[in-house]
Amino acid sequence: MTGNVRRITATPVSGIGNNRQIVPRNTSAESRDNHLTLRRVVRQQRLIEILADSAIPLSTEVLAEKLRVSVRTVERDRRRLVSSGVPIVSVPGTNGGSRLPRHTRPSPVNLSFEEIAALIAALAALGPTETDSADSAMKALVAAISPAPTAKEVEG
Repeated sequence: MTGNVRRITATPVSGIGNNRQIVPRNTSAESRDNHLTLRRVVRQQRLIEILADSAIPLSTEVLAEKLRVSVRTVERDRRRLVSSGVPIVSVPGTNGGSRLPRHTRPSPVNLSFEEIAALIAALAALGPTETDSADSAMKALVAAISPAPTAKEVEG
């Protein structure tokens, strides 16, 4: 049984005194990639939410501060979202920045069973409870493909 146990050694990478951050040396590339992907997805979701909540365009610097990342990371995330079809608008000028077109409510979305299944699988892979809105979305998607309870199930 001891043949299946893998020892992981750790190396202090930064910090002063006893307040060191410890990073495992033998972390698999797949594990790191999954963690980074999850962080990027959560950050991009938050970026969309920040832009949607703002009545004015927000500069890249302000977005970086709100997201606690570099300006370069915000620019990269913004480009990825725009290339995916998210309607982020660039406003030039001194008071310019990025914004989303204003909507009072999102339009209803009609999805096929296959499209719902694709979204469920994507959320499950990334962590369906990572954010409150991801958890809520997962519950709504699962409810959409779940059979309605029968009258007997409702009464019992």
